Amino acid sequence: MRVLSGIQPTGRFHWGNYFGAIRQYIDLQNEDASYYFIANLHALTTVRDKERLQQNTLDAALDLLALGLDPNKANLFVQSDVPEVSELCWILMTGASMGLLERCHAYKDKIARGLSAGAGLFTYPVLMAADILAYDANIVPVGADQVQHIEVTRDLAQSFNHHFGDVFVLPQAKQLDTSAKVVGTDGEKMSKSYDNTIEIFEPAKAMRKKIMRIVTDSRPMEDPKDPESDHLYLLYRLFAQPDALQEMADLYRKGGFGYGHVKKALADAADEYFGEFRAKREELAAQPDKVREILGDGAAAARKQAGAVLLRAQEACGLKPAK
Repeated sequence: MRVLSGIQPTGRFHWGNYFGAIRQYIDLQNEDASYYFIANLHALTTVRDKERLQQNTLDAALDLLALGLDPNKANLFVQSDVPEVSELCWILMTGASMGLLERCHAYKDKIARGLSAGAGLFTYPVLMAADILAYDANIVPVGADQVQHIEVTRDLAQSFNHHFGDVFVLPQAKQLDTSAKVVGTDGEKMSKSYDNTIEIFEPAKAMRKKIMRIVTDSRPMEDPKDPESDHLYLLYRLFAQPDALQEMADLYRKGGFGYGHVKKALADAADEYFGEFRAKREELAAQPDKVREILGDGAAAARKQAGAVLLRAQEACGLKPAK
């Protein structure tokens, strides 16, 4: 089974990115083959600053490696380092109907909000399809909001296969487990767009300060409280060991505590959880040549696979004579 996933370098990864997706990506790297790429071409639809995009791309590589992505098990590379994907995107674009792309939610949502949408956003699903099909991926782990794009990928692949023969492997979406809800500092879903995130590699002092500023309700300290309805407890649940979590839940139901106690426990647990990852990231950041070598090796392997798929497509549709 071949797994593929990409993540956009639009900003530093936060707790929601890790528990909602990255941790599960890393669990899947033990499959027969896996490809993980930093989607800088996709990021161009929103990031319009050269230095920021380059720094975000490097930060994404450092973060993924520090969090456990093993280059001996998975190919990690930068999307734009595999030009075969862009060429494959054009081949797919020639068979993509306007109606199919107009129904995609990312484009529809932006138009519905009265915002301008560029051609990059409109054709985003086709580039995503090329990303997937170029590596003969069987499984693509995605959140619920991306399942539609996997269906578009399958539609485009089936259409091409219908006209030119069996060239593309049809991928399956593996919907990520989002049962561990990751709420932000305001109690809503953690998201950069809501400005309510806590970054994975935020300095410990800054992280602690952000946690201590989380707004809580005004119920008296002595009142018992339902832990499952409190966003501080939900965050603490991400990090706490079972015994500590049970003790905290009992404290909520009993009452007679201050939220400052929970915030301190949360900060301590998060600091301990990410401590090893933070040390690994500092080690990697001091070895930029090693990181570049990892990305280069990943891109070389990705280009070899993508080149073979592109050639199949070119020969099938007549762009190159079949051997």
